[in-house]
Amino acid sequence: MIIAIDASGLAGSVSVIKDELILGEYYICNELTHAQTIMPMLEDLKRILNLNLGEVEAIAVTSGPGSFTGLRIGATTAKALALALDIPIIGVSTLDVLANGVPFTDYLICPIMDARRNQVYTTLYEWNKTTLERLIEYTVIDIDKIIEIIEEFEMNVIFIGDGVDVYKSHIKNVLKDSAKFMPSFLKMQHSSVLAYLANKLYKEGKVSDADSFIPSYIRKSQAERELDERENKVR
Repeated sequence: MIIAIDASGLAGSVSVIKDELILGEYYICNELTHAQTIMPMLEDLKRILNLNLGEVEAIAVTSGPGSFTGLRIGATTAKALALALDIPIIGVSTLDVLANGVPFTDYLICPIMDARRNQVYTTLYEWNKTTLERLIEYTVIDIDKIIEIIEEFEMNVIFIGDGVDVYKSHIKNVLKDSAKFMPSFLKMQHSSVLAYLANKLYKEGKVSDADSFIPSYIRKSQAERELDERENKVR
C-alpha cells in the first residue's frame, strides 16, 4: 500500500493505492492553502478507508517543479510520515504526473506550470505504443521558446497544467488549430496518477530514504534570485 501526496501546484490531493487499485482520492482546488488541507485530507482518507498504517509500504510525493511553498509542504508531510513509519519515499516529477494524466494519443504532450515572468516549467512527451517517452529535459523556459521547440516537431500538441489558464490565448494565437487543451477536470495534476507511477517505481526499487529526499525546484526561489541580483550589483 502506498500513500500519495501532491501539493506542488494550485490543487492539492491525497490518494491511496493497494495492489494497483486506487482505493481513494481526495482532491481540493480552492482558496485554502495546502497547509490547511493536506493533513485533514490524509486524516479523512485514513478514517473513511479504515487504513492500517502498518500496511503502508511507502509514501509518494510530487518532487517538483512547482510552487516552492507547496513543494516544501508536500515534502515535509511525506518525510514526517516516512520517518514515523520507517518506510521510504518515492519522489515523482510533477511534469511526469501531469503528462501521464493524458490518455494514449498521437499528439505531443506538453505540461506547462506557470513559473511567472512569462516562463513555464515544462518538457515534452510522446506515447510510443504503451510507453510515455520524455523528449527533452525538464526545464524552466520562456513560453515563446517552448512554442518554437514544439513547432520544430510539426505535430499537434496537447497542453496540460496550471499554465494553460495563463497562456492559452497566446498559444492558440501562435499554434492555431495544432494546439489542443485538456478539459478543466483533467487539467491539473492528480495524486491518483502519482500513486500509479509511484507503485511502478516501488516495484523497481526506485525509492529514497526520508532523510536524504529533497524536492527538485529546477530554479532558485524568487528570494534567492533577488539576493543574487543584489550581490552581483555590489560586485
